[in-house]
Amino acid sequence: VQLQASGGGLVQTGGSLRLSCAASGRTFSSYFMGWFRQAPGKEREFVAAINWRSGSTFYADSVKGRFTISRDNAKNTVYLQMSSLKPEDTAVYYCAAKLTGGPRTGYDYWGQGTQVTVSS
Repeated sequence: VQLQASGGGLVQTGGSLRLSCAASGRTFSSYFMGWFRQAPGKEREFVAAINWRSGSTFYADSVKGRFTISRDNAKNTVYLQMSSLKPEDTAVYYCAAKLTGGPRTGYDYWGQGTQVTVSS
């Protein structure tokens, strides 16, 4: 599975951005698609995930109610709609895919990161 993330940028506090992650390769075998982020000096953390087949979604508490993960099966693309952005959302965002197991850890494939910067 190859993953290509895009859509990052600079936005003011309270603004919105939509990240995209286009998947190619053995996408039929992907089980979960997820988004993670890593802020400077911090560990990478789970943001959201979606079950590729059922559409069930999972979120970190810090983004619940503000971020929405969705998928377009026909385009093999996963989206992360981010609203009400805060400066603490500033990070490099990564998309990832996994073949088995739960939604929050143990991802097998990673895309390149896309920078999201929220100015105060």
